[in-house]
Amino acid sequence: MQILPPQSEWQVGLRQTCQSPDNTPRESLADESHSPDRELSSAAGGAAVTRPITQGGYDAIQDEIDRLWSEERPMVVQEVSDAADLGDRSENAAYIYGKKRLRQIDSRMRYLSKKLAGARPVDLSQMPQHPVVKFGAVVTVEDEDGEEKVYRLVDREESDPGGGRISVQSPVGTALLGKEPGDVVTVRVGERVIELEITGLRYGGGEP
Repeated sequence: MQILPPQSEWQVGLRQTCQSPDNTPRESLADESHSPDRELSSAAGGAAVTRPITQGGYDAIQDEIDRLWSEERPMVVQEVSDAADLGDRSENAAYIYGKKRLRQIDSRMRYLSKKLAGARPVDLSQMPQHPVVKFGAVVTVEDEDGEEKVYRLVDREESDPGGGRISVQSPVGTALLGKEPGDVVTVRVGERVIELEITGLRYGGGEP
């Protein structure tokens, strides 16, 4: 799957669904201030920033955008249109709720698209072995008490500490980057300062 470009199908469609059959703007369905085009075009004008994200994490975000655009939004647009046909919109609960839901959907799609902007999908199963810790690494560490933990370094959007996935932006993840087995790193976690020794390092698929 590819990152949605500024003039992608869902963005062009968003403008079209905001028009009535005679091609006049249907302000009741969506407001221009909520159009994804505005924010994404602005973002596209800035400097390109590339950050790695796992292929699985990338696909999950893209799948949610696709579902919102192709399934949920058309359904809500139809509900709002049907409610508008009933008459007085100021006291029409279905119409008011539908408008609110549309804004939420559009806001969510903009938010998810920003997550993908500049993201570079990485297939963890195809990552070659590397002597130092970098994105995608599976790192085994041992603390001062001899307790071992295994972490996979991922992007902040995919972080799941309970599942063994920590972000490269986290204190522990940042401290581990660039290090190799045998190195000891010092990490401040809240009020505590802990030392972790790297006892294992690998790349490739599998858990976590």
